[in-house]
Amino acid sequence: MAQGDTGKAGRYAEGVRCYFLRHGIAAEPDAWTGSDYDRPLTREGRERMAREARAIGELGFDFELIVTSPLVRARETAEILADRLAMRDRVVQDPRLGGGFNQERLAAMLGERPTVQSIVLVGHEPTMSATIGRVIGNASIELKKAALAGIELFDPSAPHGTLICLIPPRVLAALGKR
Repeated sequence: MAQGDTGKAGRYAEGVRCYFLRHGIAAEPDAWTGSDYDRPLTREGRERMAREARAIGELGFDFELIVTSPLVRARETAEILADRLAMRDRVVQDPRLGGGFNQERLAAMLGERPTVQSIVLVGHEPTMSATIGRVIGNASIELKKAALAGIELFDPSAPHGTLICLIPPRVLAALGKR
């Protein structure tokens, strides 16, 4: 296959692109009276995530699948993104993103989806930043609410890779206003 070919074989040779999206602005834990599992995005969080999803769409990411934590705030974030990208039928929940997410869970999740070459995971802190940091070589990363990070993984079974993007929510929101 020629260099630059976008077929599956050419893309596999380049690696799997794994994107990490932290959920949007949610109700504050101290002010929320329900279960943490059910804590939703705020109105501002939904509006801002809609702008950010618009920017993500305009940036041309070629996500094949959206995998989300089952917690309400992450599911809502994933749904907003999926609606914008016309991917509602390609959203799945995975409880491994809900708590205790780490490099081993990432490897297992990717191993269950061997044909997916571009995936976005929607989850929580502090485990997403910690996992990203370990995958790119024990770096220190802080994933703000609704920030997007991308890693090129050359061997998804033992996730180690190169950071290809880290887009703060402020930048996404500004791009989404255009």
